[in-house]
Amino acid sequence: MRYIKPLIFIFLFFFIKISYCQNFEDAWSEHYSYLEIKDVSPGLDKLYVAAENTIFTYDINTYQIEKLSTINGLSGETISAILYIEDQDLLLLGFENGLMQIYDQVNRTFLTVVDILDKPTIPPNNKGINQFFRNQDLVYISTDYGISVYNINALEFGDTYYIGPNGSQLKVRQTTMFNNYIYAATEQRLYRASLDNPNLIDYQEWESLNNGNWLGVQNVEDRLYVANSNRRVYEVVNGNLIQKVAYPQDIVGFKSNDNRLSVTITKQSYVYSSNFDQLVNAATTTDFNPNFSTSISVSEELFVGTNRIENTGQPAFGILKTSFSDPENFEEIHPESPLRNRFFKLKYQEGQIWGIHGGYSISYNFNGGVRREGISHFINDEWRNITYDSLAQNVTNPWYLSYLTIDPFNSSNVYVSSYYSGIINIQNEEVVNVFNQSNSSLVPLFGSVYLILNSAFDDQGNFYVYNGRVNETLNKLSENGQWTSYNYQALIDPATSNLGFSSMVFDNNGTIFSGSSHYGVIACVPNSSNNPTIVNISEEEEGMPSPNIRTLALDRNGQLWIGMDKGIRVVYNTQSFLENPEVDNIVVLDNGEASELLFQQFVTDIEVDGSNNKWIATLDTGLYYFSSDGQQTIYHFTKDNSPLPSNDVLDVALDEENGIVYIATEKGLLSFKSEASKPKTTLEDAFVFPNPVRPTFDMVSEKIKIRDISENVNIKITDIEGNLVAEAESNTNGRFKGYNLEIDGGTALWNGKNLAGDVVASGVYLVMLNDLDTLETKVLKLMVVR
Repeated sequence: MRYIKPLIFIFLFFFIKISYCQNFEDAWSEHYSYLEIKDVSPGLDKLYVAAENTIFTYDINTYQIEKLSTINGLSGETISAILYIEDQDLLLLGFENGLMQIYDQVNRTFLTVVDILDKPTIPPNNKGINQFFRNQDLVYISTDYGISVYNINALEFGDTYYIGPNGSQLKVRQTTMFNNYIYAATEQRLYRASLDNPNLIDYQEWESLNNGNWLGVQNVEDRLYVANSNRRVYEVVNGNLIQKVAYPQDIVGFKSNDNRLSVTITKQSYVYSSNFDQLVNAATTTDFNPNFSTSISVSEELFVGTNRIENTGQPAFGILKTSFSDPENFEEIHPESPLRNRFFKLKYQEGQIWGIHGGYSISYNFNGGVRREGISHFINDEWRNITYDSLAQNVTNPWYLSYLTIDPFNSSNVYVSSYYSGIINIQNEEVVNVFNQSNSSLVPLFGSVYLILNSAFDDQGNFYVYNGRVNETLNKLSENGQWTSYNYQALIDPATSNLGFSSMVFDNNGTIFSGSSHYGVIACVPNSSNNPTIVNISEEEEGMPSPNIRTLALDRNGQLWIGMDKGIRVVYNTQSFLENPEVDNIVVLDNGEASELLFQQFVTDIEVDGSNNKWIATLDTGLYYFSSDGQQTIYHFTKDNSPLPSNDVLDVALDEENGIVYIATEKGLLSFKSEASKPKTTLEDAFVFPNPVRPTFDMVSEKIKIRDISENVNIKITDIEGNLVAEAESNTNGRFKGYNLEIDGGTALWNGKNLAGDVVASGVYLVMLNDLDTLETKVLKLMVVR
């Protein structure tokens, strides 16, 4: 009998930990980027493609594309490997943090497995999943710590192989099987072990073939090939290496399919037969010049994944499809996408989304921002993006795009701040002007470097912009094209003592309130001279927990909400701020105890909706939706209870007409249907929907909406005989307070219940609207069919 040393019994056993993910398609939509490709796995007639934290499928025959994201239950973490299992219709997904998900394509459900993620004996930075290799019912998972075996029928883990020196954890990039051996390509050696050996958990049973940093190992029909970081591919023959080719660039992809080997280097993709005859070579072109990330061949077609190039701003293109017969012509394959997942700033106006991806660090430094990046523009259900290349053709060094402002009178006229080169004016997606020292009051900090920050239009159509760390701090472009600068030296001296300005709003008196990095909230009254009236509040003894203001918002009552890196404050009377600057905190009851709202939390944005409620974005704790006074938390969205892929919410934009909230997170852009809308000035366009209400519509949960009502209304719903069924008033029957009929800004919502709390019967109902300020009335007819 063979003697086994006790040492080898130190192995990892996984207890299955599974959860099924919720689908959020009813209330949520996504605008993820599908351009940067992580991995590709072929099926019989579909290609399964992993982008950064999303999946899309491409039907090779019909060319149809379908998307999977956090809306459907995908985790939102960064994907590192996928494998489609045709006979079971399952898609395995591995993530950089060790999370694993299994997508059942028949039932359209995600199953989440957290065993690797939660295993305390594996360091957090060693849990990444690099590849799945299937052999019958078992999947061998190559990870940053070793190889874990997963049974896809039982949905449970088996053994884990630690094959490093003395049984240590070792990064395994790929595994395969060949001639009754399992092979493992690791960062230190190429290993193999006999499949007949029942004791593969013993590292001593693994034979080291060759030292080196091995990137991949693939079985192609009756041949075995390996790839090394020395840019070479070898064939393994009787344990010996025979060099087949040396490449001019790094190997980034190494896959086999249909008895072919696909080798991807930074700028080229090769396909070889099993005996290493080259079948095709596809290289980047002038029109398509990203970095390649992976590739796979299907029939006589080649599908190449792409990545953006950080130091040139070259965008990615999703999958590039080409043919063996014409490898110089590419076709882009991906869903509609913004340029990147991370939006630094986001604006919405009249059906259009404008977003930038550059910016600066939290402390307004270049280090931490993105130098070369374009602009993402969504209009008419299509992303029409402006790439960095096209900007650079018209603007010298359009670096660190940091803010954007949409002309309130023309949504195609946008002013983009470059934290380096000035203000870029874009009209109809074309650069028409660049404002700098030569044609405006803007001055550089040094040389040709302009630290342009936030900007805004006042209600007179004047465009204001902040220029950082110079005496000519505030600049105004009047409607007549005249530029004026305002000096803040009376408060900020030297100008470099304040690193940046984060936000700007105008009260009803024309006072400009701004958020600064070191001087708190600043109120400015511009005048004809270069020395405006300036007042600020920033000290802790004045009630300010921090002078670092990240965002400002004026609500519908004229109150100024202040978001800081350490919580929030409110100025209830902005008119008296110039004589007596004063702020207040908001105290709420939490489990019967008084506490400060969002105490010490980093607030990134505050937006006020049509109901005067507040959307407040934070770093690390997600997105909050508070009542108008902050006393009631209506929603608190995090990655645990919503499709948000991250709890770091960077910016929020509102479509007030339709009650849609656009949420820019660190890992992607999503939208939520809040049903709140901005009130109208009259009842002229008020309508009710759905109408008729059909039996398939769930009135209680989905609710009947009365849209485009005015700000102060009384609503009575009666049956055709005049009996009162429901009633509400704007300032009394607010939403989320348990009323059958509730009013939220410009929308009223009725759950179909009468005064007794019973669901109404089929029939015709009258919705009578009465504006309490103007006495305007309107009557709508509603048909209910049950």
